Amino acid sequence: MKKITAFHYEGCPYCVQAFRAIDELIQENPKYADVQIEWILENEHMDIADQYDYYACPSMFIGKEKLYESHLFEKYEECRENIRRVFDIALSE
Repeated sequence: MKKITAFHYEGCPYCVQAFRAIDELIQENPKYADVQIEWILENEHMDIADQYDYYACPSMFIGKEKLYESHLFEKYEECRENIRRVFDIALSE
């Protein structure tokens, strides 16, 4: 299993949406609870955030490969499906 590195920002509505999606996905599929996610609070760890190529939060990486990055006006279902895809990739090996 591959570890996910994820960036979030305090007070970000898209991050709140992502956390909600993660909770729902885990309830629907308990294997997702095994996925390791290292959450990095961007505004407290800019030194780490600067090492990754992204613009918006939340963003999810495996290694340095960006697998998901939120965007303005992203709908909940889109966020949820992107996170499901990232989880499936993390579980694939």
